[in-house]
Amino acid sequence: MSQATTAPSIVYTIAGSDSGGGAGIQADLKAIHTISGGTCHGCSAITCLTAQNSCGVTNIHSPPVDFLREQLSALEGDLHPCAVKVGMLGTKDLAEEVGGWLRKVKEEASSGNNNAPMVVFDPVMISTSGHKLVDDTAKSAMIEKVFPYADLVTPNKFEAEELLGRKLVTPEDVEVGAREILAMGPKSVLIKGGHSLREEQGKESASDEDSVSVGYAQDYLLMSTEMAEEGKPVKEQPRLCDGSRGVWLRSERHDTIHTHGTGCTLSSSIAAAWAMGQRERENVATASGEDEKVGALSSMYLADACCIAKAYVNAGIAEGVQLGKGPGPVVHTGFPSSYKNFPTIALSANSASTPSFIPMQSYHSANSPSSSSTTATLGRILPIVDTVEWIEQLVSTPGITDVQLRFKDTSDYATILDRIKRAQTLCKSKGVHLWINDHWKAAIEAGDCFGIHLGQEDLARCADVGGLDLIRSAGLAFGVSTHSYSELAAALGVRPSYISLGPVFATSSKDVKFDPQGLETVRSWRSLIPPDIPLVAIGGIGNADVARIVREAGAECAAVIGAVTKVDNVNKAVEDLNNAMS
Repeated sequence: MSQATTAPSIVYTIAGSDSGGGAGIQADLKAIHTISGGTCHGCSAITCLTAQNSCGVTNIHSPPVDFLREQLSALEGDLHPCAVKVGMLGTKDLAEEVGGWLRKVKEEASSGNNNAPMVVFDPVMISTSGHKLVDDTAKSAMIEKVFPYADLVTPNKFEAEELLGRKLVTPEDVEVGAREILAMGPKSVLIKGGHSLREEQGKESASDEDSVSVGYAQDYLLMSTEMAEEGKPVKEQPRLCDGSRGVWLRSERHDTIHTHGTGCTLSSSIAAAWAMGQRERENVATASGEDEKVGALSSMYLADACCIAKAYVNAGIAEGVQLGKGPGPVVHTGFPSSYKNFPTIALSANSASTPSFIPMQSYHSANSPSSSSTTATLGRILPIVDTVEWIEQLVSTPGITDVQLRFKDTSDYATILDRIKRAQTLCKSKGVHLWINDHWKAAIEAGDCFGIHLGQEDLARCADVGGLDLIRSAGLAFGVSTHSYSELAAALGVRPSYISLGPVFATSSKDVKFDPQGLETVRSWRSLIPPDIPLVAIGGIGNADVARIVREAGAECAAVIGAVTKVDNVNKAVEDLNNAMS
């Protein structure tokens, strides 16, 4: 994350107070500050007061609605929110008051007076044990008055069932239910899967068919087309992480009872993460006034914020301990920094495990005592060229072990196939790995290619027609480009041979839709990707000096273009780049 150079973003929590400190506004304010590293400032408007500890709630007091109105009026008159988390609205009057305030804020934004805040609504209706916390009049008021102004609603399984009036038993039930909740007015819905699909008031079915649900915590995100288009790099081309497709976010389920405050923490973390992205897009600049946005943060939109928030909650559950006599709360651990907690996007909620592509080890792992002699090794550099003539030159260059062929000047399949076959003949004669960018069908038909590399849009198209299974069956390695946190979750979900991040620095080699990532994002990516998957850095790595600092940041391989193709001495350039990446 970038250092604070401007005032923190304001994030409201409109929710109840937990005197035990594990949930409600207490958890919200901790999450807002901790996940953002202080780049977000939390403000609170309290809807109700609870007398509770780790064992349970003993009493609830709701202040007069007029006092909630005064809290919101005082805040908005001085501290305009970038994002708003709404939690427990226990009565019809509270729901109507908050709904009216949200309507006013949104209308003022549409007239140009202020920016509209992102609104995340956690519709607290059902306790963890399955007991109703609100009556039907309050529920109806939430749907009628609050949902239309919510950018995201985050019901858990029980709450989604309460909204729908039926049980959700299968992943297909969840998907259909999400569409119906979306039709109630919010722009997006995230049905939380901390409870397994067969879980009924704390009891789980032991049937084999539930093993996937019980083994993973799976959340289903569905977004309106309008919401999903926000920040999308290529509007007309889908990605696996696009919420309008419906996205299953998956993480390992922790065997623990210390989960108090997970729903509150998740929703407030989503609001804060989105506000971090908005802050980066609007405010971050160098002292000279030139924009210097960090790609992964400036592209932190709703799907990305959901991934980050899920990782934050996962880490907090893993660290949970008992404080009193009852279950302990989620621990607030900071911005996600471990692959153990970062979610994946599952292609199917029913699949227990996605088959992996050919595993690869980095050059550095291959030269360690624990290396595997049977695992393919990815070179220190991956030159990307657009002609077979360049392939011919590079395969004879000392130090070249991998090369990628990427060309966009033809769509004629026969021409594409011919180029790939000629390139593969050259590579095979010298024992060099040939990676083909985009043209996976031709690469499979050509035979003997080593691997395929796809960007996010091509990844979605390939997955939609069953191409990933065909690539696996052909025995090809597989690399995936990433630029944002949701794209990283999608890449991890297909279990590739390597993952690339870019552009690390500004580049003119192609039309890039993302801001430069910088070295800090390289470090972050390396911590969020399992250590047995090599990280490839690409974009603006123009010489050995730049490659060296990229290596120091954690990348095991540098994808290069001009650093090889625009130099006088290719052999010397390759030698220097390999030494820099050692």
